[in-house]
Amino acid sequence: MGKTPAFMRCTWLSVLILLLVPLSDLGSTGATPAPPAERYLSVPPSADGIGKAYRGREIARMMGFDGAAWLERTERQKEERADLLMAELALKPGMNVADVGAGTGYYSRRMALQVGPQGKIFAVEVQPQMLHVLETTAKRPGYGNIVPVLGAEDDVKLPEASVDLAIMVDVYHELAYPQEVLASIVRAVRPGGRVVFVEYRGEDFSVPIKTLHKMTEQQVRLEAADQALVWERTARTLPWQHVVVFRRP
Repeated sequence: MGKTPAFMRCTWLSVLILLLVPLSDLGSTGATPAPPAERYLSVPPSADGIGKAYRGREIARMMGFDGAAWLERTERQKEERADLLMAELALKPGMNVADVGAGTGYYSRRMALQVGPQGKIFAVEVQPQMLHVLETTAKRPGYGNIVPVLGAEDDVKLPEASVDLAIMVDVYHELAYPQEVLASIVRAVRPGGRVVFVEYRGEDFSVPIKTLHKMTEQQVRLEAADQALVWERTARTLPWQHVVVFRRP
């Protein structure tokens, strides 16, 4: 993820992809899942995308382990206000949480302190190098409740109904198989549990993040509608991101 001038963020490809979405889908609150054969579309790849579109957006290229330092940058607290996000989540001691796309564990570490030794943070990663970082963290005092999990690109590999909350921070837009991964997340969340998307606000051109690495609330809700999820609320207390909260009935 990187910064780019606002006037460069809207490209011809973005317009092309939007034209592929039926207008009825844009206002839908209960979309019908696309048949597997038609779920993903091939599009001309942009500089930041993988040439694969889902629900009218090109999927962003995943940040590799060589960008891990960016996840621990000193400016992150100011830009994302992790303290405000923790308040929005209102975690309780003893809760089990899935941190999907945990990266270096920036949020896993903070949530581990919130749920305490009786709770667990399942830190899911598909990159072995990131998983190694998480395994090292889990051996440190105070973080023994972090459980590193090697996921697949289409499955978080968590037991059914095993977590109270699943969260993805700046992750969902990079999933190569968003429908399949989200379905596996919903299975892992207990009935009544929450699924939380934290994404840079695609509606806000002042947020200095590349277009494909941002999502509008409307797009998040459109894609979540394919699953057995009920939108609960959207928090806009963070400087650059929105927190879109769903609940499994």
